[in-house]
Order: sequence, then structure tokens, then C-alpha cells
Amino acid sequence: MTALITRDELKQAIAEGSVTVLDTLGGDYYAQQHLPGAVELVRADVDDRAPDLLPDLDAAIVTYCSNPGCANSGQVADRLTALGYTNVRKYREGIQDWVEAGLPTEPAAA
Repeated sequence: MTALITRDELKQAIAEGSVTVLDTLGGDYYAQQHLPGAVELVRADVDDRAPDLLPDLDAAIVTYCSNPGCANSGQVADRLTALGYTNVRKYREGIQDWVEAGLPTEPAAA
């Protein structure tokens, strides 16, 4: 099972620039809003995109999706772990929790 990260820990890691955040919802959800600096990576694209997107197997990576009921973040985290990534955590509460806490999001780049 993937280790979890709290909202406060993730907020600090984003502020420090010490983590790669992966939005596992993708598509319109990503375009509408995502966590600051998050990169879109859905389960179907992990095998093809991960080597270029995430070249350091030991880098800190956090996956998230909408809320605890969404399985996307766990699926992407599990696949990354299977591919040899060693420092993958999941923000289980997802973007819903982030927004409800009043924290900033950003739209996809034009």
C-alpha cells in the first residue's frame, strides 16, 4: 500500500519545491483546476510517460485525485512503485480537501 501524505505536509513540500505532484484525474478535471505545479498523469499513460516525466526513480512524488473515494491516485502510485519508483506517496483526501481548506489551485497552462 502506498504511504500517505497529509495536506499540511504536501503544502510544505510544494512550497519548498521538493516534490513532483501528479494529478491523476486528467482531461477536463486537470484543465479546470489542479494543485499548484501539478503535472497531469493518468493511469493509461504511466508506462509511456513516466520515464521522461519522472527520470529520477528516487525523487519525491505525490499522486492525488478528487477525494478518498477516487481510485486513480492509488492506481498511478501503485504502477509507479511497480516501475521502480521508491518515494511515492498519495494525498488520499484529494483536490476536494485542498479546495475546501481554501488553498490555491491553478488552471492548465494555455
